[in-house]
Amino acid sequence: MHNINFSLYLVTDRGLARGRSTVEIVKRALQGGVTCVQLREKSCSTLEFIEQALALKDVLKSSGVPLIINDRVDVALAVEADGVHLGQTDMPLAMAKKILGDAMIIGISAESLEDAVEAEKNGADYLGVSPIYATPTKTDTAAPLGLEGLRTIRNSVRLPLVGIGGLNRDNSAEAIRHGADGIAVVSAIVAADDPATAAGDLMQVIHEARKS
Repeated sequence: MHNINFSLYLVTDRGLARGRSTVEIVKRALQGGVTCVQLREKSCSTLEFIEQALALKDVLKSSGVPLIINDRVDVALAVEADGVHLGQTDMPLAMAKKILGDAMIIGISAESLEDAVEAEKNGADYLGVSPIYATPTKTDTAAPLGLEGLRTIRNSVRLPLVGIGGLNRDNSAEAIRHGADGIAVVSAIVAADDPATAAGDLMQVIHEARKS
């Protein structure tokens, strides 16, 4: 599954789910039009991560929406996910490609122009450009790139770009207009009263931004 629609990229976070399961959140988000799902688990055991991934894979299998595993190449391989997303302090891209081959796509977090150019040179399939704005959901990121930082990266690489960091219904249009192929959100969907409505609203914003 290499022809991926990155328009609305959901990153899960159980800590923001307000007591709802990740499966429940993702099911609702799919109804609203989410096009890509990344499972992010920072504090659970490997076994629980695998169980969560398999449960999501079952939910996604008939939707055509890919499952991306955050950080963990081993988990991605174990569950035969569609891809893995690696940060700057995770397994190096070259090593991940050696292990995975063409079995799945590899996304890389780019926190600077240099990160983006290096990732493209080394064979990344897409970039998570972050953070566009400051965000409380991730505390270990670099200073915000801002919209101009996003545009600079867009003008320098050909890879699909997914903007992430503080994006919501009110500001996502500007990220699209400044060169993002899609937007990644966490709290804007995971913490929403109704993830389906939240996802639908975001998709409408994306479509309108592309028209303009």
